[in-house]
Amino acid sequence: MNIPDPAGLSLASCIGWLVLAVVFLFLFFKTFRYIPNNRVGIVEKLWSGRGSVKSGLIALNGEAGFQPQLLRGGWHILLPFIYRIHRMPLVTIPQGKIGYVFARDGQDLPPTQAMASNVKVKDFQDTALFLQNGGQKGPQRAILREGTYAINLSQFVVLTEDQVYYLPLDKSELETFQKMSAIIAERGGWRPVIIRGNDDSVGVVTIHDGPSLGAGEIIAPSVGEDPAKPDTYHNNFQDADKFLRAGGLRGRQYQVLVEGTYYINRLFGTVELIPKTVVEVGTVGVVVSYTGDKGADISGQEYRHGELVTTGQRGVWSDPLLPGKYAFNTYAGKVLMVPTTNFILKWTKGEVGSHKFDENLSEVSLITKDAFEPSLPLSVVVHIDYRKAPLVIQRFGDIKKLVEQTLDPMVSAYFKNIGQTRTLIQLIQDRSAIQEQSGVQMKEKFNQYNLELQEVLIGTPTSGAQGGQIEQILIQLRSRQIADEQVETYGRQQNAAAKERELREAEAKAKQQTALTESAISIEVQSNQGKADYAKAQQQAAQIKTLAGAEAEKVRLMGEGEAKRIKVMAEAQAEQAARVGVAQALAIEEQVRAYGGPQFQLVQQVMNRFAEAIEKSQVDVVPKINMAGGGSQGGGSVIENLLGLLLSQKVGEMAGIPSTAPRDPMAEKLRNDLKSQFAKGE
Repeated sequence: MNIPDPAGLSLASCIGWLVLAVVFLFLFFKTFRYIPNNRVGIVEKLWSGRGSVKSGLIALNGEAGFQPQLLRGGWHILLPFIYRIHRMPLVTIPQGKIGYVFARDGQDLPPTQAMASNVKVKDFQDTALFLQNGGQKGPQRAILREGTYAINLSQFVVLTEDQVYYLPLDKSELETFQKMSAIIAERGGWRPVIIRGNDDSVGVVTIHDGPSLGAGEIIAPSVGEDPAKPDTYHNNFQDADKFLRAGGLRGRQYQVLVEGTYYINRLFGTVELIPKTVVEVGTVGVVVSYTGDKGADISGQEYRHGELVTTGQRGVWSDPLLPGKYAFNTYAGKVLMVPTTNFILKWTKGEVGSHKFDENLSEVSLITKDAFEPSLPLSVVVHIDYRKAPLVIQRFGDIKKLVEQTLDPMVSAYFKNIGQTRTLIQLIQDRSAIQEQSGVQMKEKFNQYNLELQEVLIGTPTSGAQGGQIEQILIQLRSRQIADEQVETYGRQQNAAAKERELREAEAKAKQQTALTESAISIEVQSNQGKADYAKAQQQAAQIKTLAGAEAEKVRLMGEGEAKRIKVMAEAQAEQAARVGVAQALAIEEQVRAYGGPQFQLVQQVMNRFAEAIEKSQVDVVPKINMAGGGSQGGGSVIENLLGLLLSQKVGEMAGIPSTAPRDPMAEKLRNDLKSQFAKGE
């Protein structure tokens, strides 16, 4: 080829050559295509003798349209005006993240299917193989894990947390893909499900694709859990197609996820974390299952309050959960905690136990025998055998319903009956007896409800609606008790005073111990001296006694002689006195008779009395003034007249004594005796 000399070319020739060079360069770059190693080339065929694609988007048979094969890094020769190359980045999924795939072309989804299945093809990098093996269009069940993928972005759209990988075909597509990304982000789908051991949580999975649950079912049964069957082992929902192939159903799943990391397509299944079921020590968990096969009643013919089934069947499980942690799906049933240790139910308003069973209980209102209306606080200690816990739950539903619907009315009625048989003060004083009696009588009633009554505790009655009743009674009882205590106190004080006195005496004795010792010794010395003196005195007494005996004998003898002498003399003197007296009596009698007898004696006595009166009164016998009677004869004083009157015979007549009285017989007899004696010369 001869290149013309530019100096000899005209302007037209230069322009021609320039156009030819440009066309050459254009054809060169259109024929030779360079793809960087971090990108892929998506081939779009603009013309083909086979025409355009009849259905779908990808031209599998060389038709005009997007071709399934990709151009990787390097130079590629393509005919110009026939192919268009779209350079797109490689799809990169970071470590610990998940990528979601959306297929633009493939078989249509059936009405019962929400996501596309790619059972035979797991690799989205071979578009032709995907479409030829029945790959479906739409969001794919399979996900992309960490790594870099050369994917035909005209066929597939890859959604990641950071960006959307796709070849734009329509402006409206971006909005659709952004909505998908928002749903995935809301479900936390960019990262795997991570359940840590210290979270004490389990994951409840809800599947959004697959056949629906049957009528009456609320939760899907577990499927594909056997690793020995690789065709159906879905490895905890991480392989969606195997899960459905094993018979998995749409909806909330009975199987739960425990600790671990799970790469689950969140468009296929969502995961909700719920706490593990913890059965504390001192309790058991009675399971009420909402799912499972209908089982036979194993509670027995005598139990007519409900049915019990074996573990895994629908109903109340006969075997409770013992203390521990359980990965129990609470959407498939519930676990009712039943305390197996003693728990206290308090009929006291405002006091609630930690179990909250008695939060609606209050004091029992009573009407006593004497028409008082106190309120009785009480507590009941109850125990439930763990083997009978399912029976209690089957019969009452839960422990709180048991307390409020059965135990509360039963206990209240029992104590109301007790209150009507006692007065208020008896109710207070007999609390211990009532407590013991109620514990025995109510135990049988509790046994009928599969409960064990341990003890009944009765508090002090409080004032009811009337108010002030208990306070008045207690004041009276306190007054009595105080009086009794005072008596006891005074007695003890008295004993204390006596003890104190003894203490003081002991202290005084201790202080005077030296003196006591000296005095004791002195007493002993004096005792010895006294014994010596006593012996000496005994000797002297014996001597004196002997001398006194002799002297006494002497005196006796002398006395006897003197007595005889005195007796003789006395008898002589008495004889003499008798004779003198008799003579004097006779003389007096004769004198009396000579002077007129008793009249003379009376006059003599009167005169003696009269003389004594004059002497004591010191009245002059001779009056200083002579008073003479005006017509009286003889004159003379009053005394003279009185003496004359007394000496007259009229005095004797006034005394009632006659002038010639007879002689006294006794005197006459004495006189005669004397006369006879004198006559005899005695």
